[in-house]
This record gives sequence, structure tokens and C-alpha cells, in this order.
Amino acid sequence: MEEHFFEELKRELINGPTKKRHPFRYFSLATIHKQTARQRTVVLRKTLQDTTLLIYTDARSQKIKDIKTNNNVSALFYHPKKLIQVRVEGEAHIITDQQEIRNYWNNISENSRKDYITSRHPGNQIANPENISYNEEKHHFCAIKIIPKQIEYLKLKRPNHIRIVFAKTETNWEGQFLVP
Repeated sequence: MEEHFFEELKRELINGPTKKRHPFRYFSLATIHKQTARQRTVVLRKTLQDTTLLIYTDARSQKIKDIKTNNNVSALFYHPKKLIQVRVEGEAHIITDQQEIRNYWNNISENSRKDYITSRHPGNQIANPENISYNEEKHHFCAIKIIPKQIEYLKLKRPNHIRIVFAKTETNWEGQFLVP
């Protein structure tokens, strides 16, 4: 019975980056900074068949520094119409293969590339948002794969909410119902 719910959550994760206006396109990603959880909204770029999640960021961002120190992350998705929450706990891996990076970079629109070519790194203080300078010669594009170890599914419904935790084994995902 749990398999049905796993297939539903997997379908929603796959649809996130592919279906226009899908609520899973944007999600909250938490990293550990020193001893504090830091959250930010990121864009889901792709979900692989094995549930690995792909996001892009600036290589100079704080999340990259956090991941280099501690690559355990948590991702939170919510679908307001279906009343589904999906929480993913896993490991973030910074992609270092230059050909893979080039392939992702070449598929980004010219307008979106501006996010990765600012002269100063994200989080630097500026006097005016109109005065951001860009370096067209060098980008700081970075891709991250999030490999889930555990996925928790919560569906709010009556008469009973449904909550299941799925844990990754060597060969597949094992589900266990939880008290909502």
C-alpha cells in the first residue's frame, strides 16, 4: 500500500520542474551553517528517476560553503491544492565534472545567466540594486545533486491524514506509516 504513495510523491517531484506552475518547482532547502539551520527557496531543475534532485546556484553562495562543511541537507515541498507535504533528507553533492557543468550551463537562457556572472558574490552589501556589475567573461555557475536518504510524505485529508516515512535501502525504498 505504501508503494502507491511513494509513486505519487515521486511523480510530483518529477513534475515539479517540468509542468508549468507546479508548486514543487520552488522549494525550501536547509543547510547547516555552524550550528544553525539556514533555509532558502531554490528552484528544482530536474528530478531523476532515482529521486535525485538537481538545483543550480552561484558557486560563491553561502549554501556551497555550508555543503562543503556539512553536506547533510533537508528539502521541503508543499502542494497547496493536493494538501501534500514532502520532506526530503539527504546528502548534497557539488557537481565537479566540467562537461556536465557545461551541458547545464548551455541550457540556461541568456537572461538567467546573469544570476551567475555578478562581479561580487551573493550576499555582499550594495548601496543600490541598480548598480550591480557583471563580468561576462566568467561565470560562477554551480550545480548540486541532492541524493535522498529519507523521504517523508504527508497528505492532509479527512477522516485521517496519511503520513509515511520512506527510507532508502541498498535496492529500493522501504515505507512505514506514521501517526500524523
